[in-house]
Amino acid sequence: MGQAPDSLLEVRDLVTQFNTEDGTVHAVNGISYSLHDGETMGIVGESGCGKSVHALSIMRLIPTPPGKIVAGQVFYQRRDLLQASEEDMRHVRGGEIAMIFQDPMTSLNPVMTIGRQITEAVELHRGLKGKAATNRAIEMLEMVGIPEPAQRVKSYPHEFSGGMRQRAMIAMALSTEPTILIADEPTTALDVTIQAQIVDLVTRLRDTLEMSMIWITHDLGVVAGLADRVQVMYAGFLVERASVKEIYANPRHPYTLGLLNSLPRVDRRKTHKRLNPIPGRPPDLLDLPPGCPFVSRCPFAIERCLEENPQLERIADGHEIACWVDVRSAPTHEAGVVFLS
Repeated sequence: MGQAPDSLLEVRDLVTQFNTEDGTVHAVNGISYSLHDGETMGIVGESGCGKSVHALSIMRLIPTPPGKIVAGQVFYQRRDLLQASEEDMRHVRGGEIAMIFQDPMTSLNPVMTIGRQITEAVELHRGLKGKAATNRAIEMLEMVGIPEPAQRVKSYPHEFSGGMRQRAMIAMALSTEPTILIADEPTTALDVTIQAQIVDLVTRLRDTLEMSMIWITHDLGVVAGLADRVQVMYAGFLVERASVKEIYANPRHPYTLGLLNSLPRVDRRKTHKRLNPIPGRPPDLLDLPPGCPFVSRCPFAIERCLEENPQLERIADGHEIACWVDVRSAPTHEAGVVFLS
């Protein structure tokens, strides 16, 4: 069975695990979603929930061993990338699907100039050579707002600030005019002012270049003005998905509600509401509980949550949750104390 005709990228039942001395880490546990042409998808969740591993699985960049894509399909332009040859994947990576990583200092080659790293990409994926490739590198550095790009193209990564290195990474990723850009927490290591500049930059370039994008973050606030739809991940599972407006206006999974309640807001002083962090810790991915993975941290949990992990179910048009309770009407209790249903 191929991908749906209206989807650009379709992930189906993706399962990725890591075999360690302590046992099997269940990093991604059967997630499915579609990315449409021109859409920006937000993937949100705490550190360690499988967001980055799922993205690396799409790109076939999981280190093997210890990692392994155990099951699933990833359709791009009607091809299953998980079945593609390594030669085919070399053309897809960077050329058709590009990725920006969290830490540009570990992603950029420290002994190659910024310009050479960009020209290497356009030579491989766009066939540009010599002066044409260099001009493309200068053009891209100018596009992402780096001053004096003709001089900076000769600089090494250590000569750039953190924000400039991230801009250089974006220039490199977009230099090949990819169809899809995957941004894996690209603002995490930057201060708040630079974060806002990077988000504004990527948003502008996305609209200019008409790309589809997957933005991975632990911060629901970042995707508010960026994404069209949001997928919320927890312990390797998708637990809620909806349009970004619906997620903010009507969160229906206890974990999503917890993320939003722990988000700093400029109007919180007026409402006198305090930040409410989610209690407890995520489950051990070496030993997932038989029921809902959020049960030990959930103030709405019932007995069924201990026994059975719910699947995503449609509750409204375009809105799905994996939960046994309705947070709008369910009684609350101390997290970790399950009331019998």
